[in-house]
Amino acid sequence: MKKPILILAAFAAMLFGTTLQGWAAKLEARIDVSSQTMTVKKYGRVIYKWKVSTARRGYVTPRGTWRPTRLHRMWYSRKYDMSPMPYSVFYHGGYAIHGTGAVKNLGRPASHGCVRLHTSNAAQFYSLVKQIGAGNTRITVVN
Repeated sequence: MKKPILILAAFAAMLFGTTLQGWAAKLEARIDVSSQTMTVKKYGRVIYKWKVSTARRGYVTPRGTWRPTRLHRMWYSRKYDMSPMPYSVFYHGGYAIHGTGAVKNLGRPASHGCVRLHTSNAAQFYSLVKQIGAGNTRITVVN
């Protein structure tokens, strides 16, 4: 019975670059809306915990788990007056983790739904996603 499991594990490793036990992402960003923080783990080890701003009253930051869909060194929001969004990591439609100049608001809800970070932290996260790969990155937003 062990032989088919080993073959399946080897096949999973070839196909997905992981083992059956290793489904965890190599890079994880967990955004906790209630504490307005983002915890970044690399290979399961916490490497950063940053203040963020998520959606203010009247807007929503969707909850769930995603992989990044696209990255932009600089993006301008077509929906919100061409507002700059440096180091954008898009993960769900128009929602992204990105830098902001409104650092005084970090730690409390202030956005239209995106996850705002200090621009230097957004640059670090952006670089990590580029280095490790979007397919090896998981973004989770919880209450």
